Amino acid sequence: MTLVKTQYNRRSFLKVSTAAGGGMLIGFNWLMSCTRSDEKPAVAIPNEWFEINGYIKIGDTGMVTLYNPNPEIGQNVMTSMPMIVAEELDVPWDHVIVEQGMLDSDAFKNPQFAGGSLSIMLGWEPLRMAGATGKRMLLEAAAKEWGVSVSDLTASQGIIKETQGTRQIGYGEIASKAVGMEIPEEVALKDPKDFTLIGTPQKNVVGTEIVTGKPLFGLDYQREGMKLAMIVQPPAFGLTPTGFNRDEILAMAGVQDAFMIDTGLESELFGNVNAFPKCIALVGDTTWELMQAKKAVRATYETTGALEDSSMHDRRLQEALAAGEPRDTRRDGDPEAAFAGASKIIERTYTSPFQAHNTLEPMNFFAHVTEGQAELFGPTQTPNALRDLAALLLEMDKEQISVGMTRMGGGFGRRLYTHFGLRAAAISKQAGVPIKLIYTREDDMTNGVYRPAYRSTYKAGLDADNNLVAFSVRGTGLPEGAIFPNRFPAGAVDHYLAENIMSETNISTGAWRAPRSHFTAGAEQSFLDEVAEAAGKDPIDFRLELLSRAASDRVGEQFEYDAERYAGVLKLVREKSGWGTQTPGIYRGVAAYFCHNSYVAEVFDLAMEDGQPKVKKVWCAVDCGIVINPEGAVNMIQGGVVDGIGHAMYSELTFENGAPQQQNFDRYQLIRHLQAPEAIEVFFVESDVAPTGLGEPGLPPAVGAMASALYKATGNRVYHVPFATDKPPLVG
Repeated sequence: MTLVKTQYNRRSFLKVSTAAGGGMLIGFNWLMSCTRSDEKPAVAIPNEWFEINGYIKIGDTGMVTLYNPNPEIGQNVMTSMPMIVAEELDVPWDHVIVEQGMLDSDAFKNPQFAGGSLSIMLGWEPLRMAGATGKRMLLEAAAKEWGVSVSDLTASQGIIKETQGTRQIGYGEIASKAVGMEIPEEVALKDPKDFTLIGTPQKNVVGTEIVTGKPLFGLDYQREGMKLAMIVQPPAFGLTPTGFNRDEILAMAGVQDAFMIDTGLESELFGNVNAFPKCIALVGDTTWELMQAKKAVRATYETTGALEDSSMHDRRLQEALAAGEPRDTRRDGDPEAAFAGASKIIERTYTSPFQAHNTLEPMNFFAHVTEGQAELFGPTQTPNALRDLAALLLEMDKEQISVGMTRMGGGFGRRLYTHFGLRAAAISKQAGVPIKLIYTREDDMTNGVYRPAYRSTYKAGLDADNNLVAFSVRGTGLPEGAIFPNRFPAGAVDHYLAENIMSETNISTGAWRAPRSHFTAGAEQSFLDEVAEAAGKDPIDFRLELLSRAASDRVGEQFEYDAERYAGVLKLVREKSGWGTQTPGIYRGVAAYFCHNSYVAEVFDLAMEDGQPKVKKVWCAVDCGIVINPEGAVNMIQGGVVDGIGHAMYSELTFENGAPQQQNFDRYQLIRHLQAPEAIEVFFVESDVAPTGLGEPGLPPAVGAMASALYKATGNRVYHVPFATDKPPLVG
């Protein structure tokens, strides 16, 4: 048991009297709304519910409503975050209803966002505190009612009992009496060994709604009087529209309005990533009619920037890698001297192109802007950033703007950025009606916010005994490099150099699932495999040897990773996969990586079928601290593996004169069902460490493990993404 200060004042921790409806409501900065309806609750619905963001709600029947603080992007926080509250509140899970709520900056001081695999890590203590404080107030209410001390009572599974007597009372029966209780200065949190809900597999709270097609997503959102909107944006980066055939478009069936909008902002706020601030907006009745109007638009454009192509990008990356000034550097020992004295040197260059997010649900957002307020509703990973930028765009106070969050049909970083919501707001304001903006697939794939293109060169020096004595990596990207100077193998090599270099581009880029890590893991882990082979060592033994050095006698002072936990997942995956055994026709690859505060190691079993690689089975070992919901956690790792394979094998975005050459799935290949692994087993390290990220860490090692397995199967190393067409980038 741990005692913690509640750390909440009256403004962030609110109580509502019984006159308001007969229930106790406990609000915390980190609590926002969610909906549990996969099965009917085990208790009756109370007469009234309070729809106030930031609260635990307890009805007179014992039913509890818990609110999910973060946007739900498929990472299952709508289930796992309420589970944390329910654990400390000590209420049966089948008594819980979960709801997704609105952005509310007054009630919720911590940022509400989905990104960086941070939701559970940052919400862990505040959510536990919310549940524990609610439980304590219920205990104090019961103690006062019975004239005993709180220490004479226990609470479990929604029931308060006397430790030395026979009386007991349900949460619902005492909730109204708890309303007047003072907020405790400190509360006791459970010892993890006493958890009864956390660590148990629970179904997605809206699983039934998802599979039965209930309206949960932004595209499902409807409002009376709402019109639809679509956009026409420039065909190439570096172009800006100056006009279009408006009169002809307005004469077309189903088109209510057509005009130019400009959502460019003189702002440094996060989220203002907009490749085409000026575009043409069409407002009408149906998507079909608007799509016909889009085809009929004849726009004029002016050139405002370079019309870049892929050969230009390749040349810039090569030049930056050869002569660019590093932005951040780590140097241990004397790498140059160590390389000069090495018996064997291995040097390899790895590249990866621009890639698109391609969320299954196309970009969309609802907006209703009136004279004094704006209502925004849709799939966003950053509701705070959207509200702040909308306030600038609409020249309103933040308090005049409300932002509601729908479930997202994929995000992967694409919905971190707010331009689609800002466009919806600008269109609604000018059209004077509520609108739902909908992108086509082509709109999204040509709008930017791509995963940057990367190029990195790795170099290793071995001594006469095949020990790694020197290691360097120099990387660049468009615009940022993908090097993490303080990650493995930093600390494991006496002479080490890491350099990160920027390059220029006017192609709009942004975060993409496991930003930078997905490329670096693939390149680094592929390279380490090749170095291990040159040293005549088993690839897992080689990594463990380095990690042992980093754990016992590490070099340098700054590190992002824990060497023992890193080694732990390698040892676990070695055990579970039966590493070292050989099966005819099966080729094995391994990789391990640390990112988003978690450790993942993966072993791939690959076969060649009709000349094509087929992943038969994947073993994953994961150390993410305490696992809240094992079922959801397994799903996230499995999804990351599939995503990692698909984008490493097949996905590529190229440019000619500033125009993306892949605009839909006919030319931009994603992984198909038949190309996914036949089986993925996931094993978690037993831990009492506070939980860390899980939505992204499963993807990066999949790239390296796939590359390693391909080499074993074909005898050829892969250095360039996509692996299926591995070839050096073209330079004009």
